[in-house]
Amino acid sequence: MTCAVLGVSRAAYYKWVSGKKSSRASENTRLAEKIEAIHTKSPDKGYRRIRDDLQHDQGIAVNDKRVLRICRVKGIKSTIKYRNNGCTRHAKNPQYLAENILNRDFHAAKPNEKWLTDVTEFKWYDGIEVHKVYLSAILDLYDRRIVSFVVSERNDNPLVFKTLDRAMEANLDVHLLFHSDRGFQYTSRTFHHKLEDAGMVQSMSRVAHCIDNGPMEGFWGILKRERYYGKRFESKQALIAMIHSYISYYNNRRVQRNLGVLTPLEKYQLAFAA
Repeated sequence: MTCAVLGVSRAAYYKWVSGKKSSRASENTRLAEKIEAIHTKSPDKGYRRIRDDLQHDQGIAVNDKRVLRICRVKGIKSTIKYRNNGCTRHAKNPQYLAENILNRDFHAAKPNEKWLTDVTEFKWYDGIEVHKVYLSAILDLYDRRIVSFVVSERNDNPLVFKTLDRAMEANLDVHLLFHSDRGFQYTSRTFHHKLEDAGMVQSMSRVAHCIDNGPMEGFWGILKRERYYGKRFESKQALIAMIHSYISYYNNRRVQRNLGVLTPLEKYQLAFAA
């Protein structure tokens, strides 16, 4: 009578009374433990990235919906993505402007075919005093790896020049499309001549079109959501150490679904192996 009132079948009731779990339920329990371990180590990861880690690191084939159901039961949620406010200052009197040759074609057939670049800012605190550091980076569109980066207390020409120099030192004799926004550093004649001398073609985003440099802006959002937002850095050294550590993690360990559940470095190495 109780089963009838509650809408539960007699078979389901006796199965519950027996205390025996189905093979599916037992498998979900084991899976939940692995999911919780991943979340505890990296609370920034949502159910999709957790599923990708299960496949990439542990060889467990499971679909998104199943991981999502377990995450909901366990109350597992990724950290909130805050809005990203850029720090690029557009040149008032640009010395050189390039066309938007990239034109939002974010596909590259091989490494070192298309590079994107930008600068973003971070804050650290000494009591109530606020200080800033600036991160300049170059991203390869083929494998989404960070080719080079430089951290500085000043957002100036030497910052982006040094970033380009490091990228060229690590990737000799590359002739590619180099895309940026219209920040004052990128519109200088000196920077344009550096690209010309290296055999690179310069491309620039249109005014007020952040999406023209979308993957680069996306990387800033990923970095800040996973390691910066919601934290308070009380020394420059700690902040810079976080940036260096994260970029190493991003290139070598952070799998991406749009790369075929591979890390940027694995995607890069596979291109040369092929």
